[in-house]
Amino acid sequence: MTTDRPDVQEREEFSRPPIPDGPPPVSNVWIYNGKAYDLSDWISKHPGGEFFIGRTKNRDITSIIGSYHREPERIARMLERYSLDRQALPEDIHPKNNAPDFLFTEGFDSWTHTPKYRFDDENDLLHKIKARLKEPKLAARLNRMDKLFNIVAVLLTIAYFAVEGLRLFERSWMPLPVFVIAMVLLRSSLAGFGHYGIHRAQKGLNKYFTNAFDFNYVALSFVTADGHALLHHPHTQSEVDIKKNVFTMMMRIPRVYRIPVHTVHKFGHTITGMTIRLLDVCRLTRKVGIKDMYGTWGGALPHFIGSFAVRFLLLGELIAFVLAGDFWAWALQFVITLWISTFLVVASHDFEEEAGELPEPDTEDWAVNQLEQAYDLKVVGNRYLDCFLSAGLSSHRVHHVLPFQRSGFANITTEDVVREEAAKFGVEWIPAKSFFTDRFPKQVHTYLLAPSRDAQERNWGFVREHVAPDALKTCAVYMVQGFTGIGTV
Repeated sequence: MTTDRPDVQEREEFSRPPIPDGPPPVSNVWIYNGKAYDLSDWISKHPGGEFFIGRTKNRDITSIIGSYHREPERIARMLERYSLDRQALPEDIHPKNNAPDFLFTEGFDSWTHTPKYRFDDENDLLHKIKARLKEPKLAARLNRMDKLFNIVAVLLTIAYFAVEGLRLFERSWMPLPVFVIAMVLLRSSLAGFGHYGIHRAQKGLNKYFTNAFDFNYVALSFVTADGHALLHHPHTQSEVDIKKNVFTMMMRIPRVYRIPVHTVHKFGHTITGMTIRLLDVCRLTRKVGIKDMYGTWGGALPHFIGSFAVRFLLLGELIAFVLAGDFWAWALQFVITLWISTFLVVASHDFEEEAGELPEPDTEDWAVNQLEQAYDLKVVGNRYLDCFLSAGLSSHRVHHVLPFQRSGFANITTEDVVREEAAKFGVEWIPAKSFFTDRFPKQVHTYLLAPSRDAQERNWGFVREHVAPDALKTCAVYMVQGFTGIGTV
């Protein structure tokens, strides 16, 4: 990249601004466009919910503001009242974004590895798309689609409990194959609703509904709301994108043992691990201070109550099926749901590609970069059904350009607009990729058939990979870690 243009020079100079004279930086700092702000007083006032401001302390929030707000220019003007009147310093940014170290690559540092994008060009793709969203007819239709999406989610919730109830109390009405298939589909669908709940304002009842993202056994939505919404979406496929490393820990396991060991690991998460992680979050919140995290206890409690409730529900379901003498029905739907959902998590990005094979990010236009780093997913071919079956990933490119939209149905409605505007910028619109015929076979080859990390690093053969004492120890430790909450994503 050349540096003969002023705007490029400015961004490169921001990568390490000189430390000015004066008092050292304060602990409550948010970075926006290279400048320091103290948003402590804004945490409880944020229209999008306390969580998003409290969680991003000591981070660069430039891309978050630019991508998640319809009018970031207005937000920028509002922020000025909280300005510290100085440039950002390396000490202002937490080196690991206040997240667990294992989620990032070795040597990662937030100050140097957080991408710098511009959101002030009114002629870029994002501005052109947002301008069309203001059209009255389209805005009204998007509002209707959001409501329809919510109605479908309510019906799916009713069906979810009905299927479980029939299996538990009238097994002849819910044969095992029907039960398993129904539970896999319903869990993925409800996780799709939770996926969009994470992207909505964390206010009111949505603080509870967001936890539907846990229904597919893959993650802890209370933690994922940060890693997914605030790290993955604004910084897709960069070093900050922790979603790239979702399989990192599993790849330590020898390939033949990988499925059973990882399954036990996630079973441990369901039994005790996720609850332990939640208790850790509670302790962290108490240590940091409720004011700095959520503003008030009133802002925090719904998040905690909703998350604990879903964890207890998932554990209670297991207990109910054990008491009913139907453990294997529960276990079968658990295993199939877990693995299909796990692969769905990374099915809409090329996470299995080597870094050098990925397209170079276009730092001049954030929206163009988002379209080039993601693609749409299809399961049965109908976008509205696939919106739920794919956990919300059917119109995935629109979702990445407009992460603030409230539903998958709204993304489908907006797809023509995004495609038409993208064409004007020379962005090729690639057809949706099939999960079962395209993505799944490639993922099996990459994530299930590949040698373990130790085998690759030490040049072990197939036999040694599976019998070496270190390999067996890794398997045992990994299974135990699941019950203690380590490895939760």
